Amino acid sequence: MSIVVTGASGHLGRLVVDQLLATGTPPTQIVATGRRTDKLADLAQRDVTVRRADFADPATLDDALVGTDAMLLVSTSTVGERFDNARTAIDAAVRAGVSKIVYTSMVNASTARMTLADAHRRTEEYLRNSGAAFVILRNGWYLENYTDQLPVIAQYHALMGSARDGRVSAVSRRDLAAAAAAVLTQDGHLGATYELGGTALTLAELAATFSDVLGSPIAYQDMSVADFTGTLTAAGLPAEMAASVADADAGLARGELFTASDDLAKLIGRPAITAHEAVREAVTAAKSR
Repeated sequence: MSIVVTGASGHLGRLVVDQLLATGTPPTQIVATGRRTDKLADLAQRDVTVRRADFADPATLDDALVGTDAMLLVSTSTVGERFDNARTAIDAAVRAGVSKIVYTSMVNASTARMTLADAHRRTEEYLRNSGAAFVILRNGWYLENYTDQLPVIAQYHALMGSARDGRVSAVSRRDLAAAAAAVLTQDGHLGATYELGGTALTLAELAATFSDVLGSPIAYQDMSVADFTGTLTAAGLPAEMAASVADADAGLARGELFTASDDLAKLIGRPAITAHEAVREAVTAAKSR
């Protein structure tokens, strides 16, 4: 079976390709795609098929999907274009006769009110109505959204947000990649929608985790959505992205990034990576640079 991974030059897509290779999928049965194939050159050297796929150019998707059986559709990062990009990819997969489309949605997509959920909800509906066989992976909020902030958190001794005491079932990209690889290569998942999250915690508890690993006090600084948006913008985040991140924290406060589902552990066959483990790994990596 030939598997195509969209966005293979991005964080999650690349981890999925790595996981497929690590679990025994022959490289010649993997098609890694991206807008810039030069970023995938090392995969080509490992006998992975590399093809250009640009959601703005449907013809490239038609070419990328030739001879493939399953597609992992990794949702794109540009919020305003996410649904249109997904619809284009789904249409191309249907034209190509792809037998299984796996889509990376977000946790609680059908009920969440945050801005990010809208495109995922619309994509899920479009996929279900497409006539294609599908699996929906509702991915939880990345632990990396927090561990990537390590330098700033360590400098200012604070984790900032507007999540109040909401609980987030944060999960590592590595675990989500393992789940994606499992449903791409195993039978028995068609038509399923999986809620994928790790052990839930509040941002105050996450700040305490940073404190424990760093050995210095880290406080959670809660602020209004407007103030958090302004803080993110002042830190250099583009206005649209800053508003989206702050809006997601408002959703977190409402419980929209929490799931009690054990789908992830069942799919990957082990407990999810904890926040403590993720922070420790991030600190170790920072020290080695």
